[in-house]
Amino acid sequence: MADTVIQAKDLHKSFKTTKVLRGVDFEVKQGEIFALLGSNGAGKTTTIQILSTLLRADSGTATIAGFDVVHQAEEVRNSISLTGQFAAVDDMLTGRENLELIAKLRADSQPKDTASSLLKRFGLVDAADRQSSTYSGGMKRRLDIAMSLIGTPAVIFLDEPTTGLDPEARLEVWKTIKELSKGGTTILLTTQQLEEAEHLADKIAILHGGKIIANGTLAELKRLLPPTKKEYIEKQPTLEEIFFAITGKKETK
Repeated sequence: MADTVIQAKDLHKSFKTTKVLRGVDFEVKQGEIFALLGSNGAGKTTTIQILSTLLRADSGTATIAGFDVVHQAEEVRNSISLTGQFAAVDDMLTGRENLELIAKLRADSQPKDTASSLLKRFGLVDAADRQSSTYSGGMKRRLDIAMSLIGTPAVIFLDEPTTGLDPEARLEVWKTIKELSKGGTTILLTTQQLEEAEHLADKIAILHGGKIIANGTLAELKRLLPPTKKEYIEKQPTLEEIFFAITGKKETK
């Protein structure tokens, strides 16, 4: 059985009088893609910030690769990469230069070789020596994820990785995420796009009202709904239907 790489226990966090997290619990196994779903303000980004040592929980504990996020913060940072909602790419530099810069900052002994390898892996060889300001949204996102792999992190946090991307670019990023998982990287992604979670995730958790109110595989979540009604054909519930049924929200078209 795969080892637990990410573990959150009873995380609480408030900002002034607003309670954002009210006891968040979940764990992620090695190599899993774990999707954290929730509406705006549900606490998804706050959870990632706590797990990545950028924010301290008011109470509760969390570990990454066995390291406590508070007491072993440096070890946690050496084990992770964080890709935010917007690509952290320097538009003045080429794709190659962006990668070499991060490799040098991470004390990579062969930054040029590392950059060349990642450019090939992410299908960016032809655009390697162009300014990244000329890249499409999907190319920038792939470059951003490639930069996050330098140093071979055990865990990658992706905070709404396809925000603002067109459908073709989104598919490119999905393919990259799946390949990383197959290589053994553990991925925690937040998203509001239910189709994205349905397509990518091994496990899905729904964050609502500051708590995880459902957690499991897509098949397990489907079993939370009443049996499907048979008319002419059996209609299986989509993840979107499950989400709105569990959170008590009405779907709007």
